[in-house]
Amino acid sequence: MQRFIEALATIEVREDATRLFHGRGGYYPGCEHLCLDWFAPVLLLTSFTPLDAAELAECQQAITARWQVIQPNRPLNLVYQYRSGGETFSQVLAGEVPDPHVVTENGAQFQVHLLRGQNHGLFLDMANGREWVRAHARHKKVLNLFAYTCGFSVAALQGGADEVVNMDMSKGALAIGKQNHLLNGFSAGARFLGHDIFKSWGKLRKLGPYDIVVADPPSNQKGSFVATKDYVRLIRHLPELLAENAEVLLCLNAPELDTQFLRQQVEDAAPALEYLERLANPAAFVDVFEEKSLKVLRYRLKA
Repeated sequence: MQRFIEALATIEVREDATRLFHGRGGYYPGCEHLCLDWFAPVLLLTSFTPLDAAELAECQQAITARWQVIQPNRPLNLVYQYRSGGETFSQVLAGEVPDPHVVTENGAQFQVHLLRGQNHGLFLDMANGREWVRAHARHKKVLNLFAYTCGFSVAALQGGADEVVNMDMSKGALAIGKQNHLLNGFSAGARFLGHDIFKSWGKLRKLGPYDIVVADPPSNQKGSFVATKDYVRLIRHLPELLAENAEVLLCLNAPELDTQFLRQQVEDAAPALEYLERLANPAAFVDVFEEKSLKVLRYRLKA
């Protein structure tokens, strides 16, 4: 725990949601199982191996001490979450969690839920992807595949997109996405389609073509998407959805699959797409082994 405790001495909190300690990046040997996130006004301590009572108490004591230094006039709200495979255990260690819980990122508001499952409603490592969409969406038609709670859609409308089509199998996630749009004052401009993408190509073609397509699928979710077999099926259909000079963001968050895996899939299934760059991840998510971190690859339809 010592490296974690030492790192706490450097953390600061602002209003936007962000990661504060990224043990999984490998820069803190012995603390690879620990992460600390800020979902204002709550700190979330996550461990990927179980902490015994003494270890958890040591973490809580160190976090409390740092909080008293950086925010002496605000109460500490601290949640602990242990993740093991598909199982999640969550516990409020101090203070409380607001309900509803709304956080901010680059001027946008998003509803999150820290006490239900592993996905909290906003993937913090995708902040740069959302920022890229915000910066390039003006007067564009955007397709947001595997939309989840529609963070990319909110960013696109912030950036002046003409229209966004959001598609995801989870109607529950899309319902939160609709709330996120209303939180940000967007009562129009977005569609929310609760369909299986692989059974909806005709509908997507009819609603297109699109100037920007974002695909951010789960890496291994049975019944929905398994990257090793399903990504190529997705990529094969992309060119038929694209407008002239359209751009595509392909996202992959699977430590076992590297950039070359995704680039080869595109080369084989959609050679009309030209590789441009890999977007940098937020600095808070720096990783000793960069290929294990989130991959966001940018493509353009060749002229």
